[in-house]
Amino acid sequence: MKKIIILGSTGSIGRQAVEVIESFPDLFRVVGLSAHSDTDLLLSQTVKLKPNYIAVTNPASARAISDQVPNGVKLLLGEGALSELATCDADMVLNALVGAAGLTSTISALKAKRQVALANKESLVIAGDLINDLLDGGCGSIIPVDSEHSAIEQCLLGEDRSKIERIIITASGGPFRGFDIQALKGVTVEMALSHPKWKMGPKITIDSATLMNKGLEVIEAHHLFRLPYDRIDVLVHPQSIVHSMVEFEDGSIKAHLGPADMRIPIQYALTYPRRAPFTQKRFDPINDAPLTFEEPDLTLFPCLAYAREAGLKGSTFPAVLNASNEVAVKAFLNKKINFIDIPKVIYNVLTIHQPLNHLDMESLLQADRWARKVTTIELSRLGAVYNDK
Repeated sequence: MKKIIILGSTGSIGRQAVEVIESFPDLFRVVGLSAHSDTDLLLSQTVKLKPNYIAVTNPASARAISDQVPNGVKLLLGEGALSELATCDADMVLNALVGAAGLTSTISALKAKRQVALANKESLVIAGDLINDLLDGGCGSIIPVDSEHSAIEQCLLGEDRSKIERIIITASGGPFRGFDIQALKGVTVEMALSHPKWKMGPKITIDSATLMNKGLEVIEAHHLFRLPYDRIDVLVHPQSIVHSMVEFEDGSIKAHLGPADMRIPIQYALTYPRRAPFTQKRFDPINDAPLTFEEPDLTLFPCLAYAREAGLKGSTFPAVLNASNEVAVKAFLNKKINFIDIPKVIYNVLTIHQPLNHLDMESLLQADRWARKVTTIELSRLGAVYNDK
């Protein structure tokens, strides 16, 4: 029986992971769960799954439930709670945290030589070189959970990775595919949160709408598969059936197909290296046809281009890109800025960033803090009364 820790068990990926785990009671035992502030759901999960540990990162929320934790369950609190949980005895740590908050947990789990099922793409975006150094040094392993990277990983099973010509990451195009600039100016938060294919958390849904999510995935793929950026392409695929493709030097292409259901890559990661039955909707080659592809519109959705450029520059640029995006997306979700302001703010911050020479964890965190501060200033110039907390 595989012992699992779920970081971010109350979020979208975490909830679906719990659903998968409950479908296979003989395969998994959950030994740890974490939440930021949704303690009602966390306590419900705790009663059902009976973990050894739970972590709550919001101090007020932690204090509020301290006397409700079931007997035999240890409550972890404070700034280091997630890293402490990530190093507890387990076979796999599923990092389903959102944003830069997931980085230290990934590092801690790898240093403890755990297998990390990684849904927190920001870990590799911010610190991909440092994480690869840990992996090369024998510190743990990573199995990707993002549907695109899981697809690529599966396409590479049994293949000589030196024969890869390129990888092709697919994008749904989001809810505003086909819009013009005038239409984008009228986008509301409610419109942006209505994704045509995937059910995700609010931050990643907005990233999908701006195509920043694809940009972050390009950087993630660069580090996961050790490929240069000029061999990583993005194509818009509105049907969201082909989750990614790999082209080899002989011209053949392998594609991973399936319904738009995150439980599939979650289940694959949890059961890896084996597979288990999936009883939900399957891909139907007749009824799901046709499958179409098109180039992304970088003029209307420049975040993808900004992310690729930040990845090419390396150093602290990806950390700044990620932090600036997090602050701008939060401002949009709070209805402080317009949808089209998100890429403007990110571009302005990247333009004035001076990369740090020495690349280590502290310099990356320093760049993250700088970007959040400068992005807040840029937001104020747009007339936003906003303070990132």
